[in-house]
Amino acid sequence: MNFISIVVLLLIGLESGEAQSKAEIRLDTGSPTLVIDGEIYPPYAYMSYLGEEEYYKEIAATGIHIYNIPAYLGEGGINTISGIGPFRTPIWLGEGKYDFTDLIKDFEKIIQSDPKAKVIIRFYLDPPQWWTSLYPEASAHLPNGSTFRQCFASEIWRNKTGEVLGDCLDWLLGSRYAEYLAGIHVASGFTEEWFYHPKQYQDQNPDRLKAFRQWLKGRYGNKEALQKAWNNISVSFENALLANIDEHAKSKEWRNLDQEQHYIDTYRFQAEVMVDNIAYFSKIVKQKSHGNLLTGAFYGYHYFVGDPRRGHGALAKLLDCPDLDYLSSPNSYNRVIGEDWPPMAAVNSVQLHGKLWLTENDTRTSITTLLKDRSNGIAPPGQYENGVWLGPEDLKTSVSFLWKNTARMLAYGYGGWWFDMWGGWFSDPELLNVLDKTQQLYTRFPPSSGEKMKSQVGVIVDEELSFWDPTYGHLTENLISNRYPLAKTGNSYDLFLRTDLERMSTSQYKLVWLLGLLELHSEEETRIQRLTKQGVTVLWTNGKGTNIFRPNRDQLFLEGKLKWTASELGELWEGAGVHRYIETQDVFYIGRNWMGIHTIKGGKKNITFPFKAQIIDPIKNEILTDSSSQLELVMDPKSTILLRVNPL
Repeated sequence: MNFISIVVLLLIGLESGEAQSKAEIRLDTGSPTLVIDGEIYPPYAYMSYLGEEEYYKEIAATGIHIYNIPAYLGEGGINTISGIGPFRTPIWLGEGKYDFTDLIKDFEKIIQSDPKAKVIIRFYLDPPQWWTSLYPEASAHLPNGSTFRQCFASEIWRNKTGEVLGDCLDWLLGSRYAEYLAGIHVASGFTEEWFYHPKQYQDQNPDRLKAFRQWLKGRYGNKEALQKAWNNISVSFENALLANIDEHAKSKEWRNLDQEQHYIDTYRFQAEVMVDNIAYFSKIVKQKSHGNLLTGAFYGYHYFVGDPRRGHGALAKLLDCPDLDYLSSPNSYNRVIGEDWPPMAAVNSVQLHGKLWLTENDTRTSITTLLKDRSNGIAPPGQYENGVWLGPEDLKTSVSFLWKNTARMLAYGYGGWWFDMWGGWFSDPELLNVLDKTQQLYTRFPPSSGEKMKSQVGVIVDEELSFWDPTYGHLTENLISNRYPLAKTGNSYDLFLRTDLERMSTSQYKLVWLLGLLELHSEEETRIQRLTKQGVTVLWTNGKGTNIFRPNRDQLFLEGKLKWTASELGELWEGAGVHRYIETQDVFYIGRNWMGIHTIKGGKKNITFPFKAQIIDPIKNEILTDSSSQLELVMDPKSTILLRVNPL
C-alpha cells in the first residue's frame, strides 16, 4: 500500500493496534446470534449521521455498546434526487491518496464516550468525481452523453473500489482502532441501499451490455433456449439488447408471460449485478480481517419497494453468499400509529440461511430534529422537512412507537439499530428508558424458540413479482399491501421467499398463503396437494384473484380478490383452525416467548392462549398470572404493551 498523501502519512503514524476484535454470527440458540470476542451481545446498536459525544454518552448509559458510523469514499451525496450533501469529507483523494481524518474523529468521539464500544463502519463505495472523470469507461453513460458515478456492471469500478476498500481496511486493522472495530457494512447506490440511482436506469455503458449478454449465456446455455424464452427466433447472445426499463408505463396489466421475457431477464440481470457486488466487497472484508469482521448490507426490499428498476430482486442468490453475515432494511414507511411497520424483506428466509437480520429503526419521535437545523449546508432548501421526516406530536406516542419496535424485534427474533439520523431523536429519559430496557430484556430472559407459540400461518412471497409489473410498482403494491392487515389477525406470521418453499418446514402451519405468485410451477402445485392432504388450508393470490384450497373441499376461486381486510383474514384463520390470541384488530406480535400489542383506541383486551402460561410484565417486573390460559388487560389509547409468556 503506497500512501503518498501528506495527510495520510501523518495519520498512519498513529499507534498501531495490537488487538483485533472477532465478531461473528452463531446459530447456538437455533437462531442467528451476535457474538463478539466470545461474548453474546444483544443485537442492538446506535447510529447517527451527525454523531455527537453527548448522545453517545446517553446511549452508552443504556447498555448499548455497538455503534454504526458513516464513511464516504467520494464527495457525492447519497440521494441524487434531493441533492443532499455527504455527511463526511471524502476518504479517497486520488490514486493511492487517502484522508482518514473523519474516521479518526468518529472513533475518538465514541471511545471517549464509551470505552466498551464496538464499531461497525458503513462504507459508502460510490466513487469521487475525480475518479469518474479519470475513468469514464467505468462510469454510467447517460443518454445525453455525460457520465455519472459508476457503472455497477463495470469490472474496472469493482476492482478499483475493491483495492481502495482493502487499503482502508489495512489502515484500520493496523491502527489503534482495530480493537474497537467489529464490522463493515458495505453500501453503495441510491441512499446507500444498493438501489440503482435513477440516472443509472438508462446506463448505456458498453460494459453493461457486454455483461448482460454474458449473463444470458450463463442462464440459457444455448441460443435455442434463449430464442424460445424470448419468443424471438432472431435473438442471439451476440445481438440481445437490454429492455428499456425507463420507458413510460404503457399498460396497467401484468406483463405477458410469453411475450416479455426480455424485460424479466433485464431486471434479473440488474438485481444479480447488485448482489454480486455486495458479495465481492464482503469477501474483501473477510479476507483482509481473516474472518474477524462482520459483513452486512442493505438489500432485499421486495416486501415494500415495488419498482423493479431499483435492483432488489435477487435476495435468494445473496443468501447463499458465505461472506455475508447480516442484512438490513428500514421498517416499512407507513409510519402511522396503529399499523405494523414490518421489515422490507422475508426475514424468515434470511434466518433460514443463517444470516442475522438487523432492522433500521429510524423511528421519528416528538423531539425529532430536522436536518436543516442540525447541519451546515448538507440539506438542500425544502428537503427532509415534511411528511415522513416529522415525528408524532406527543412523547407518549413516541414511547409507544419505540416499544412497538422492540416488541417486533423480540417476537420475531431479529435485531436492529436505533437510527438517530440528525441527532437528539431519543434524547429524553422516557425514550432512552426504552432503549435501556430493550438491552436488559435480551439479557435477562434466555433466548427461546417458543415452540408452543410458533406461527401457524406461513406466507410465501415472490421477490420477482415486480419484474412483471409495467407500472413500476402500483400493481405490486395491490398485493403486498396485505402486509398491513396480516399484523392485525390476532397471531403472528412467518414470511419466506418463494425459492425456500421446498426448504422450509411446514409442519407447524395450518394455513399457507402464496401471496403474489402470478403463476404456479408444477412442483408448487404438487406442494399444494401435499399440504391440503395434511390438513393445511392454502391460499393462492395471483394477479387475477384468490384461490382457496381447503382440505377435503372443492377449490374456491374469488375473482378480483387481491386485497384482504384484517377481519376477512381472521375468518379464514378460524376456518383453518389457526389460533387467534386476540380478536380486536390491534397490531399483535407473538413468538419466542414474547407478546406485544399495539393499539390506537386502547380499552379492554381479552387474550386467550392455547396453553397455560405464566405471564410477566417485564417492564414493571410483575407477574400478572402464574398459571392461566386467559388474560384480561386494559390498555391506554396510543400505547404498546410487551409481555413475557412462559408456557407451562
